Amino acid sequence: MKITKFVYWQDGNMWLGYLEVYPDYMSQGETLDELRENLKDLYKELNSGEIPYIRKVAELEVA
Repeated sequence: MKITKFVYWQDGNMWLGYLEVYPDYMSQGETLDELRENLKDLYKELNSGEIPYIRKVAELEVA
């Protein structure tokens, strides 16, 4: 099982969020559970290799 972090918040009646490693790609859901499922689907889609030019976040040691 792989684990990834996500950022989320509630805006009115909707839950919004994005995967921490892919901050440019947001999703939403009517419930927090629905948002989690949508983010899982988004993760699979972004890692499928079928979508070109996906921007990611990484860490770089500089000192």
